[in-house]
Amino acid sequence: MRRYLEQDATRALSPTGGFLSAFSYSLNPYLGCSFGDGGGCPFCYVRTLPVAHIDGGRWGSWVIAKRNLPQLLERELSALQQNGKLADSTIFMSSATDPYQGMERRMKLTRAALALFADYPPRRLLLQTRSPMVERDIDLLVRLGSHVIVSLTLETDDETVRRRLTPTSPSVARRIATAKRLRQAGIFVQLAISPMLPNRAVRFAQLVAGCADRVIVDTYVDGDGSGGRRSRALGIPQLYKRLGYEGWFEQGAEHDLIAAMRSRLGQERVLFSRDGFNAL
Repeated sequence: MRRYLEQDATRALSPTGGFLSAFSYSLNPYLGCSFGDGGGCPFCYVRTLPVAHIDGGRWGSWVIAKRNLPQLLERELSALQQNGKLADSTIFMSSATDPYQGMERRMKLTRAALALFADYPPRRLLLQTRSPMVERDIDLLVRLGSHVIVSLTLETDDETVRRRLTPTSPSVARRIATAKRLRQAGIFVQLAISPMLPNRAVRFAQLVAGCADRVIVDTYVDGDGSGGRRSRALGIPQLYKRLGYEGWFEQGAEHDLIAAMRSRLGQERVLFSRDGFNAL
């Protein structure tokens, strides 16, 4: 049974670096995850990090809302503006937990944060999600204009693969519809194929060509921050073998997809892994 909790945070913006070296701060309105069923998505390495053990329960079985986040964020953005640093700030939202958890429907912390960013625009805000709930906030995203990139996770074009690996995540068709709606509103849309799951390269490229300003392809080996060790520790190679996806975990499996994407969208609109996520 999933538990939904609330607590006060001590800060809203956290200095970042490492994989997200181009970003000044990360912002996570929530902790935990409600997309997975019990243990979360099988490839999610966040559940191996210290943040996954804050509640003590299994990752995927709890979500904590930072209920005082709007007050903290307004104070911190105001301070950055007064210090002349806001215009150079780059913010990744969210790095460890999707900002559109189911709890967001009631708490509206992500919406409150976007309203504050519209009043205190940073150089760039990257909003990372897999949830169609982002459509609710199109009005605020339009206000942010060129200051925001919406990065929508879409790991595969194959609905059978999605159902087998991430059955509680939104369907491929639903996420494509969200990307189209955002782009039609004039919002810069990035599709994050992260991690790349088994797919049909040419069809995938055809599917995303009309709904993304750019695409980032990432893999288990390049994207988990440990050269694939975290993903191996999570048992992904064994899972893939059991499902008949041998070879898709290994380095180089992404080449066909990148080639198909670049053929369809152009070289400059298809980026890869860490360099792609840090291209602001």
